[in-house]
Amino acid sequence: MNTKTVLPAVGMTAVSMVLTLAVVVMWLGTAMPWPVAVVVGLGIDGGWLATLAYERRLAAQGDHSTPVTAVGWSFGLIATGVLIAHALTEESAGAWLAVAWLPIAAKALWLVHGLWERTALTGEALDAIQGIQQEARDEAAVARARLRAEASTEETRLTAVTQAGARVAHVQARTADTLSRAWSTLESAREGEDTGRALTSVTRSVTPGVTPLWELPVWGPTEPVSAFALESAGALSDDALDTVVDQIRHSETPALSYREMASRFRSAGHSASEVRLRAAWKRVAA
Repeated sequence: MNTKTVLPAVGMTAVSMVLTLAVVVMWLGTAMPWPVAVVVGLGIDGGWLATLAYERRLAAQGDHSTPVTAVGWSFGLIATGVLIAHALTEESAGAWLAVAWLPIAAKALWLVHGLWERTALTGEALDAIQGIQQEARDEAAVARARLRAEASTEETRLTAVTQAGARVAHVQARTADTLSRAWSTLESAREGEDTGRALTSVTRSVTPGVTPLWELPVWGPTEPVSAFALESAGALSDDALDTVVDQIRHSETPALSYREMASRFRSAGHSASEVRLRAAWKRVAA
């Protein structure tokens, strides 16, 4: 993975060193012997290469030296300055200025390579990071889907409740209108001369004391009958009733139940209220 950054830096450095040496030889060769110009060019390139090698050694050890870095940038600036000065003395200055930035670009590429190395991770770490990111994306997608589903469900529920409320309100409105018309009809009827007495007597439980109830006609003489007349005519005393109940209860073995005893009691022609008969049964069965 380091080749992605180290190869461009190495290539740019080699081009810059060759270009610097060539420019120094061509430029200074006219003013001094060319071997001296070669030594000057090699000195600039050698200083730059030496500081670069030392920086790479420190980086491999996980260390950093600011002075060494400053010296390396100084050599890069010197090489750039030589290229710019040579370009200004030539007729085609634009072409030489176009390549004058190569030494600075080489130093920048080595800086990028150093940052790459300091932030590089192993394959396992990258896989773990990708797994964590994918898990986070999955959870976020599930959460968004859940929120959308809940929002849709809530919207459907609110729509159903609103529609139900509208139907209830419509029914209530129709009922109120029907009741209103009914009360209006009833009021109109009560205002009538012939129906007033009838409605008043019918509704006396609601409006007591206004008009007496209508009574059905009675033909012939009448005599009030007591509620206990039928029973008092041939009613048995408590002792006699207990005796009869006991006899019927033990007429068979095992003893009869209350329901069977009551059925045979009435089949035999005896009469007694249900309350007295049950009380006698309790006294006998106690």
